[in-house]
Amino acid sequence: MSLSSHIAELRRKHENLSEQVEMAQRSPGTDDLQISELKKQKLRLKEEIERLSHA
Repeated sequence: MSLSSHIAELRRKHENLSEQVEMAQRSPGTDDLQISELKKQKLRLKEEIERLSHA
C-alpha cells in the first residue's frame, strides 16, 4: 500500500468516526465513556495522518 493510499484510508476512517461521534452525541442513551473513547480513536487517527503527511 502506498503512503498516499494509506493516508486516504486513515482519513476515511477518521470521517467514519466523526459520524459515529455525532450520532452517539445525538442519542440520549449513549454512554459518555463510549463517546470519549470514540473521540480518542479519532484523535489518534488525526495524529497519525498528520505525522505521515509531514514525513
